[in-house]
Amino acid sequence: MAASAGPEIERLISLLAKLPGLGPRSARRAALALLKKREQLLEPLAASLAETAARVVSCSVCGAPDTRDPCSICSDTSRDNALICVVEEAGSLWAMERSGAFRGKYHVLGGLLSALDGVGPEALRVSELVGRVKGGEVREVVLALPATVDGQTTAHYLADRISATGAGNAVEITSLARGVPVGGDLDWLDDGTIVQALRARRPA
Repeated sequence: MAASAGPEIERLISLLAKLPGLGPRSARRAALALLKKREQLLEPLAASLAETAARVVSCSVCGAPDTRDPCSICSDTSRDNALICVVEEAGSLWAMERSGAFRGKYHVLGGLLSALDGVGPEALRVSELVGRVKGGEVREVVLALPATVDGQTTAHYLADRISATGAGNAVEITSLARGVPVGGDLDWLDDGTIVQALRARRPA
């Protein structure tokens, strides 16, 4: 930290450095930008952070952060209650919503199973998902989890848990297709993506 900075500024830099994508240098630059534009940036940001900390809660149904419970998506009667998309974190939910292609409901796990990190099913919102499926209204569960070892392990575990509920026979379990992205050039793709694209090929 900058030796000439006061303890308040050092604390600001230290906290900013803990954000994803920000190291000590980036945090220092961000802190300087905030301090230079105190009225336009720093004070509104501080007020927004305080309001967010006071008002945002986790939805008791899907686990997404919102200022209401149930959240705005779970409360939307125009969305399909029988279609649930399972995501790792809220960021994935927001990405799905940006596309505008999904009109069902969501379930935020809050992470992925990881033996290496000691994350088991009890640390995630697995029981809540199983409970929603047992309700009898769900016809499809879309597993929109990362194409990583932990993501695939979690997906297999969830599929087994849903199938074991007894409602599993009536519930279709699907996952997002993986392969060549729109506008993608094969020469730039990794081997794993090409393999997935070949496995998921369809009639032209």
